[in-house]
Order: sequence, then C-alpha cells, then structure tokens
Amino acid sequence: MIDSILEALSNSRLGIAIAEDPVLFPWIEVGHVLAITLVFGSILLVDLRLVGLAARDYPILKLSRTIVPVTWIAFIIAVITGGLMFVSNPYTYFGNSYFRAKILLMLGAGLNMAIFHFWTMRGIRQWDDSPRIPLAARAAGLISILLWVGVIACGRWIGFTMAPF
Repeated sequence: MIDSILEALSNSRLGIAIAEDPVLFPWIEVGHVLAITLVFGSILLVDLRLVGLAARDYPILKLSRTIVPVTWIAFIIAVITGGLMFVSNPYTYFGNSYFRAKILLMLGAGLNMAIFHFWTMRGIRQWDDSPRIPLAARAAGLISILLWVGVIACGRWIGFTMAPF
C-alpha cells in the first residue's frame, strides 16, 4: 500500500514538475527553511520563558496568546512546503532514516504541546506571574526545545544523506 502511494506521488504532475524544474525545488526549500525558522523561533520564546531563562516578568499566557498564532501560520507553511519537497522524490524521502526521525520528533513535539496545553497549563492562572514556574511546565519547555532542535538537525541531515534525484 505504501509503495502505491509513493508511486502515485512520484508520478503525479506536481511531483514531476518539482523534481524536474531547476529552480522550483530550491525556492520551495527556501520557503520551508524560513517557515521552520519562524516555528522554532516563536516556540523558543515561549519555551525559554517556561524554563525561566527569558522574559521572567512577562506573563506566559499573554506571551503564548501573542506568539502561538504566528507559530501555527508558520507551521502550516512548513507542512505545505515540506509536503511539496516530499512529492518531488517520495521514495528517497520515505526511505531516509533522518526524514523518519524528523517526523517522529515532530509527533513527539506535538504530543508534548498537547499535554502541556490540556494538562499542565490548566493551573496557569496560579503560576503565570510567578518567577518560579512549576516543574511540569519547565520540563515541557525543555523537552520542546530539545525536540525542535532534533527536528532541525534531522532536517538538515536529510539533504546530506539522500541519493541524488
């Protein structure tokens, strides 16, 4: 089943166009890198506040509400551009261990975020203005930073471990 999906993507007009055009893939990659930079940068601002390394006087809830919309827009752009790069060479991407690790790390980051937003953040009103953040929130911030650094590292390694198209 996976092979038929990969073949369909590989033989699609879009996949062929991206793979064969000498400038289309690089421009898509530029968009992807810029979007990931915005994703990581915006997440890092909140995570550094959670771990107590930045903006200690700034309420986390206010910071989060200001930054998260930017994060989601950048993430959507990153997913679209990443998907476009994937369709240009789906067999190679799918078989790349760094690509798979990147996807797993992103899923881990999503799970960490969900746990934080649906569980840890429930008591934010009591600790939002406090200079001392609860251990669970600090751990969520640190885990998030580590996961996103892993996503970025794996993303860079993908390009250096792929067979040429």
